[in-house]
Amino acid sequence: MYSTDELKDITHFLLEYANRLMGSGVHTSRVVRNTCRIGHSLNVETNVCVMQNNLLVNVRDTDSREVYNEMASIPAFPISFELNAELSALSWDAHDQHLSLPTLRERYAEIIAHPKMDPFCTLFLAAFANASFCALFGGDWTSRGIVFSATLIGFYMRQLMQRKHINHYIVFVVSALIASLVASSALALDTTSEIAIATSVLFLVPGVPLLNGVIDIVEGYINTGCSRLIHALLLVLCIAVGLSCTLMLVRNSLL
Repeated sequence: MYSTDELKDITHFLLEYANRLMGSGVHTSRVVRNTCRIGHSLNVETNVCVMQNNLLVNVRDTDSREVYNEMASIPAFPISFELNAELSALSWDAHDQHLSLPTLRERYAEIIAHPKMDPFCTLFLAAFANASFCALFGGDWTSRGIVFSATLIGFYMRQLMQRKHINHYIVFVVSALIASLVASSALALDTTSEIAIATSVLFLVPGVPLLNGVIDIVEGYINTGCSRLIHALLLVLCIAVGLSCTLMLVRNSLL
């Protein structure tokens, strides 16, 4: 049997854990399963309610039947598959080893504090990936080099604006505009310029929100899935706006 303060501590930790997963790009059913798995290991009944921008955790002591609820806004964290995998593994460790709450907090803090990939490494990997997309769609070596440079500049501007906490819709429009403007230099060369311009903005495509939105709808989390899809489609629209501005500037046409 837990005291009221202990039950509050458990609820607060489960809410923080679930929020970290949701904000890091995990689909809803996985967040609910992992959170409830940790709650079960602590001998409490756990229910998780996910809304568009908020998350509610309900915890009930199985002995005293005392109930405690806590709600918080879902923060936006950088998408990290490594972090998500480690947090999921923590839920299984809690289930298999019946870890105490202090131990869970310590392990959780170690995972969160784990060094992230260097931003410049991410920058160059994204540029190589986007240049590979250019090659995949038939771009020649000149176009690949231009797309590599365009992605470096566009992605760096995106990182810079995100550090300044600029609205993410504005970030996507400006990043797409800058990347496609740099790629439009291919028009002055004898190269596959159309492919270079079209693929220069692919690094901005919100693949994870689109995929998570579909998964959430299929698994019955309709509201969360629809909100994620709408958010992702708005980001795609921002990319289209930035690319359209470039086409109007350099070609005076959207064709």
